[in-house]
Amino acid sequence: MPVEIERKFLVTGDTWRQGIGIRLCQGYLNREKERTVRVRLAGERAYLTVKGPTNNVTRAEYEYEIPFEHAVEMLRLCDGRIIEKNRYTVNYSGLRWEIDEFCGENRGLILAEVELQSPDQVFEHPHWLGQEVTHDPRYFNSNLSTFPYSTWTDR
Repeated sequence: MPVEIERKFLVTGDTWRQGIGIRLCQGYLNREKERTVRVRLAGERAYLTVKGPTNNVTRAEYEYEIPFEHAVEMLRLCDGRIIEKNRYTVNYSGLRWEIDEFCGENRGLILAEVELQSPDQVFEHPHWLGQEVTHDPRYFNSNLSTFPYSTWTDR
């Protein structure tokens, strides 16, 4: 079974910024706690992703490239808001970090994610990492599509 092991952090400053980000546009066909089904446009490519429930920092993840036109049509079927963000990739101390700079109603939110080989993997924290938010469900993209960052009163 394909498994995602991921940690998520807020980002501080902008020294992480390298190159040009890729534009992501994604929506959710299902946002239940037990499973999420996401449609994503990533530049000129498109993906359908199914994720199982989160257990600590791991969960099952199945991702398939699909025809771009199908993804555009599927985005119209999504409930909640469409998430828009620019994704930057930064290699740091042997790990690949994905940094998402959100747009629209989530503007101002910048998150860094790193995928690990095991839940207890030790890794060096880049200086631009802020607070860890791995276990805070408000930062799940599926929840940001319903409760955007701009509506939070306790940011």
